[in-house]
Amino acid sequence: MKKLLILLAGLFTATAALAAPRVELVTNMGTLEVELNEQAAPHTVANFLRYVDDGSYAGSLFHRLIPGFVVQGGGFNADFDRLPTYDPVQNESGNGLSNTTGTIAMARTQDPHSATRQFYINLGDNPSLDGGRRAGYTVFGRVVKGEEVLQRMAAVPTGMSLQLRARDVPEEPIVLEQVRRLSGS
Repeated sequence: MKKLLILLAGLFTATAALAAPRVELVTNMGTLEVELNEQAAPHTVANFLRYVDDGSYAGSLFHRLIPGFVVQGGGFNADFDRLPTYDPVQNESGNGLSNTTGTIAMARTQDPHSATRQFYINLGDNPSLDGGRRAGYTVFGRVVKGEEVLQRMAAVPTGMSLQLRARDVPEEPIVLEQVRRLSGS
């Protein structure tokens, strides 16, 4: 009996260790939960979790919103000041994951290996972001709870921000109030 209990405890521990990391994103519009795919995008997941664990996503904005396309955030505070970053992460866009509705991916510049802290959630299927002959945008997880929050976000009116010198900025701030790891490595 004792050996059976030890075996079961070992199996439970191994199963828990294999569980995909989950992160809770508490916004002023509701709560999202994302499941991260460490197997497909190990460096990207580690990078994202570093910002989660250091607490620096708290108080940041979703600063870009294009209904049917993406909602992007994590890079600016409420005053639209850029937040500090760690070194960029290697692009892992050829990992078999696609920019489909509800997936989370890393934002970057024209340089495929420039992603740092900004991420986006796909509000529609966006296969053009997957790449192909060129490097795409790395998908590293998916929303598993809170799809209705994404719908509320998508309904926020947007406009031009002179401060960001950008269009598609939510007129009502969408704030990441708290971001925390729920499970996983």
